[in-house]
Amino acid sequence: MARSALWLVLLYCTLLPCPSWCSTLTKAELEELENINTWVIRRSFPCSATCGLGLRTQELCPIRGTENISKTSCKMRTIRCLDTWQCGLKTQTTTAGQRLVLDCLEEVMEAMGRFAFVVSWRFAQGVITSDDSLFTRYEALSLDKVVLDPLREEDSGTYRCDVLDTGKRRVKRMYKGVKVLSPNELKLDFTKGLSRWEGPVSLFSNITSTGHMYPSSTARNMVLISMSISAVMSAVIFLLLWGLYWIRPRTAQLSKDNI
Repeated sequence: MARSALWLVLLYCTLLPCPSWCSTLTKAELEELENINTWVIRRSFPCSATCGLGLRTQELCPIRGTENISKTSCKMRTIRCLDTWQCGLKTQTTTAGQRLVLDCLEEVMEAMGRFAFVVSWRFAQGVITSDDSLFTRYEALSLDKVVLDPLREEDSGTYRCDVLDTGKRRVKRMYKGVKVLSPNELKLDFTKGLSRWEGPVSLFSNITSTGHMYPSSTARNMVLISMSISAVMSAVIFLLLWGLYWIRPRTAQLSKDNI
């Protein structure tokens, strides 16, 4: 313990601006320092998870007395890391009847030991929200996962999971919004539609190849309607001409009688 404290004093004096008492190490303390063997962190990599528990890899190198760090004797170790326990809200859209699994621990926490954590679930039905006052307790059969099979429309809403470690400290909170669409609802896939329009094959190639723009029943109805309209127009024009033909002689006769 005393040796560890002595090493901390040495590192503090080496890395930080040295106060006046840093130069007061006695000769006996310096000789004791030369006989201490310890490890220092040479490199530390970022945490593997942006939220919740993750893994961080560090490179440890030995220091023996006042000798320099020996790179050939360095070793790597993996430790837990936690940058923030708030993971925010993530949403996903799926179709009713499918199987949906909401995993709260995920790969990193599963590698640490699935039974090393306590997971609780809450559910806000029908809304996508992070307002904690709208959530009620949700019982998940597998504790760390919510399995919805088959998925129903009433399963739409926001699922919140809280993860505690063995020390009852919160290490993760995640919101997952689920939107469930009916299988009969129109699915708009803009990317797929755009690729079909910009592709070398026309969108209407299947229509032009058959030579029929419309079904036979539609074409028959269009022909009948056109013939009916033509017959009516012909009858109207005939009546107008017939009326003019009989009105003109009578007008001429009346003009002669007046003379």
